[in-house]
Amino acid sequence: MRRTLSILVADQPGELSRIVGLFSARGFNIEALTVAQTLDARWSRVTVATHGDERTIEQIIKQCARLVRVQQVRPVSDQTHLEREMALVTVDATPGAHRQELLLLARAFGAKIIEIAGARATLEITGARREVAAFIELLRPLGVRDVVRSGAVAIERLAASPSAEAAATTEEAWPSSGFDC
Repeated sequence: MRRTLSILVADQPGELSRIVGLFSARGFNIEALTVAQTLDARWSRVTVATHGDERTIEQIIKQCARLVRVQQVRPVSDQTHLEREMALVTVDATPGAHRQELLLLARAFGAKIIEIAGARATLEITGARREVAAFIELLRPLGVRDVVRSGAVAIERLAASPSAEAAATTEEAWPSSGFDC
C-alpha cells in the first residue's frame, strides 16, 4: 500500500542523507521525495511516498523518529489530507489542429502553457498523482518529448467534515483544476 510520511527535520547539511540512508540500509524504496524549509527556517519538511504494509510503515516511522535531529514523523496518509505533485511536460505543438488539441487538453486539466517555441510547448500541471499521470498519457499521442515530475507534497485537511471523510482518498478529493487560491 502506498503511504505518505511527513518528517520534520533540522535544516542542516546531511540530514536528508541520513533519512535516505535509513531507507536504503533497510531495503525500503522511496517512490517520491520532496524537501523544503518550513515557516521556521530551522526546520525542513521531508515528504516521502513509499510502499509497505502496516508493520513496515511502523518500523520506518520508529526508525526515522530515532534520528537525532528529527523532531516529528507522521503518516500523513492515515489522515484526511491533500496531496499534490507537479509536472513539466514538453510536447510537440505544431500550429493548427495539433496545437488546438493540446490547448483543449490543457484547459480540461487546468494545465498552464508556460512556453511555446516553434513547434514545441512546455506545460505545467499540478494535481493528484493520478490526474497528472492521466494528463501525461493523453499527451503521448501528440508527441511527448520530456517529462519532469516533482515528488508529492501533502498537508492535513483543515477539518474532517463528513464530506471530507467520504473523500478521504486524496486522489479524488478537490481536483486542482477549477479551484485556485
